[in-house]
Amino acid sequence: MSSRPASAPTTPKLRPRGSNHVGMRQYNERVVLQAIRLNGELPKADLARLTHLSTQTVSLIVNALIDDGLLIKREPLRGRVGQPSVPIALNPEGAFAIGVKIGRRSMDVLVIDFTGAVRERFGVQYDFPDPITLFPELQRMLGHCVASLGSLSHRLTGMGVAAPLSLGGWQTLLGVPSDQASRWNDIDLAERVSAMTDLPVHLIKDTAAACVAELVAGRGRSMKSFLYLFVDTFVGGGLVIDSHLYGGAGGNAGAVGSMPLHAANSGGVPAQVLSAASLFNLQRLYESAGLDPQAAVDGRALEPPWANYTRVWLRNAAQAMALAIANAACLLDLGDVIVDGVFGRDLLSRLIAHIEEALDAYSWEGVTRPSVRAGTIGSDARALGGALLPLYAEFAPDPELFLKNQPSPATV
Repeated sequence: MSSRPASAPTTPKLRPRGSNHVGMRQYNERVVLQAIRLNGELPKADLARLTHLSTQTVSLIVNALIDDGLLIKREPLRGRVGQPSVPIALNPEGAFAIGVKIGRRSMDVLVIDFTGAVRERFGVQYDFPDPITLFPELQRMLGHCVASLGSLSHRLTGMGVAAPLSLGGWQTLLGVPSDQASRWNDIDLAERVSAMTDLPVHLIKDTAAACVAELVAGRGRSMKSFLYLFVDTFVGGGLVIDSHLYGGAGGNAGAVGSMPLHAANSGGVPAQVLSAASLFNLQRLYESAGLDPQAAVDGRALEPPWANYTRVWLRNAAQAMALAIANAACLLDLGDVIVDGVFGRDLLSRLIAHIEEALDAYSWEGVTRPSVRAGTIGSDARALGGALLPLYAEFAPDPELFLKNQPSPATV
């Protein structure tokens, strides 16, 4: 493609921050930035205590990061003994990143600032992603992203793309023509998106990206290890072990949707968890009754007449997800499970209540039953997780936080 809309103008870019830990100063800068990101605005003395750096070192680093536009000073805290302390905070305009979620029913593009707040969002819905029309639409959205930042666009650090590992899969279940689905088989998604921009591009499984968002910006910050389940067109998941996203041999760890619902036998291939626990099934129940399928994500799911069909789906989905959770608990000895999805919080609460009820039916002798908790991010989780990848690659002290045992950097 001749135009590259997500390129920043020819303005000096942000100073490299030692992405390979080259130089102790660059690494210490990342440590200070991460301390503020995790704990909020802090005076220099508190930063020194948290980072185990000397007060002088922290002062030099903070001053340099303020000069770089990455940190800002807040109003002094008065009313205490001695000199008033000055809290140091992340500068929201210090850096930006783009997150792209390419799903089976929609594409979302977000621009986030240095604090992780969403600045701009663009989206499009479809019955199934067709690369013939999807990539031109994505290029148009990327152009809007850059334009929205104006003179700050040179502070774009990169782009993260979250997508299913098999966009053309399950075509029979989805009712997609084989020729349309097969168009994805020969497409290198990272390469195709990279052709649109000069920015670094990171690719990650969509539900793993959602897991990243929960790990960094949600409830997962306080959990060392957990299984993450995300419900959309299909249910999928991610796995965090020792505060790292675990990718597995092929980057597909946590693929709970593909788990069998029962043992294989002469009766045929067992159905998968996604055949019962996906939002696709709920929307089909609505359609069969002549009801608007969009009610699954806009709050009407628990209201008449949709509620009758939602109850059926909740029971089936919860039983399938409980089976996956029980098996994962036995294998991984996980203390926590986080469940999230594209639907409203009321429906999520009902789903978790049904999962807990379904877990009551299992024997937990010899294994610890995990706690099931609601995710905090919601429908933005996949695009947000994608956007966080370049920010962490550029500024975190552990840029491999999301890369543990991933197959290769190109497919993170």
